Amino acid sequence: MGGFFGTVLKKSCAQDLFYGIDYHSHLGTKRAGLVTHDGNVFHRSIHDIENTYFRSKFSDELDKFEGNIGIGVISDTDAQPIIVNSHLGKFAIVTVAKINNMDELVDHCLANKQHFAELSMGFTNPTELVALLITQGEDFVDGIKNVYNKVKGSCSMLILTEDGVIAARDYYGRTPIVIGKNEGGYVLASESHSYINLDYATCYNVGPGEIVKVTQDGVQQLLAPNPKKQICSFLWIYYGYPVSDYEGINVEEARYNEGREMGKRDYVDLDYVSAIPDSGIGMALGYSNVRKIPYMRGVVKYTPTWSRSFMPVNQSQREHVAKMKLIPNRQMLEGKKVAFCDDSIVRGTQLRDNVKMLYDYGAKEVHVRISCPPLMYGCPFLNFSASKTVMELITRRCVKEMEGDDNKNIEKYCDPTTPEYANLIEMLRKHVGVDSLKFNTLESVVAAIGLPKCELCTHCFDGSSYGHE
Repeated sequence: MGGFFGTVLKKSCAQDLFYGIDYHSHLGTKRAGLVTHDGNVFHRSIHDIENTYFRSKFSDELDKFEGNIGIGVISDTDAQPIIVNSHLGKFAIVTVAKINNMDELVDHCLANKQHFAELSMGFTNPTELVALLITQGEDFVDGIKNVYNKVKGSCSMLILTEDGVIAARDYYGRTPIVIGKNEGGYVLASESHSYINLDYATCYNVGPGEIVKVTQDGVQQLLAPNPKKQICSFLWIYYGYPVSDYEGINVEEARYNEGREMGKRDYVDLDYVSAIPDSGIGMALGYSNVRKIPYMRGVVKYTPTWSRSFMPVNQSQREHVAKMKLIPNRQMLEGKKVAFCDDSIVRGTQLRDNVKMLYDYGAKEVHVRISCPPLMYGCPFLNFSASKTVMELITRRCVKEMEGDDNKNIEKYCDPTTPEYANLIEMLRKHVGVDSLKFNTLESVVAAIGLPKCELCTHCFDGSSYGHE
């Protein structure tokens, strides 16, 4: 997915920028970069972070990032930031985006005698494409509107100019941008938790499609928000950090509510409830409290060296990491009937392996409770792990096994009141190898988050959405 951070300060911004970007490390796995402007020139650095932490790559370079304004990014895709010199002036840009019509847009630009300088793994750099679309406008607002009109998928961005930072949130608000403030200036972020320890407080939530410019003088609106909103519901389910807020709604509170929603309609006999850490913890606490069953840690994540939440792209590495970072507690498991709360099931292999481990360490019964509905569709809007191909989803492989076609009667498999849905859950239960398996309904997730369904993107659960795909 990715996340970005920006600073507009009265003092040197390097330290706050460094720590603010680092607090987005749970969102990206591949590259990171930051750029500052000192009133004369841009200072930029980009590093590969696939095999190490962001901090270890940039900590020795902080002295070179001079200036009071800057932006940075943790990216799951391309090398960023991009620095551009154009008729709009000099600027740097970072994006959180998924562009589904890349080839079409690239061909259009090349046909109009424009060119690209940056390549990422042999392909056109998506952030450079966004920058090029912006420079086709008469000004920054016109250029960003050009991005909104032409990009199919989603795109949020920060643009570092010579006097401030422009923030433009995805047209339907699928990813957030929040602004924090203290007496020393402003910060802009994908995740509101990223500036708490830097002593900033949220002062502004950028709306869907809204464009603002932040300078020393304050926050200036350049384009009013789009009245339609489709923020990704999976941010509250999995990707968001527990202490972050989106649309004023706290991630941990939403996960706690998801557990309460599940507990209200679950009556299985248990000794205690546990979680697959970390994203399952909030749900497990809510489930525990509403059912008045103890919450205990049957498995613990080893955080000193396995703290990052992302997984490697390689499947065998992913399975190895999943095993290494979760340690079962035999004394807590032996002879016990336990419900384990988890955020979702994507491919099914990690959970199946985790469940086998629980039985191997003496669990009498294992019941798995999932905070969201089954993932039935790949995401066309964000670079989530489930977005690569629908046939990576265990649900669609089950549907294909039952129907001979992974797309046949798919709507019935999304409806928890149908026999098809019941058959799907039973097949998933057997695949995972548990005594029982239950998912929250879409209605329960919407209730747990607290926004109207029309303001949430639930495409991965029911295929519904609006906007460019």
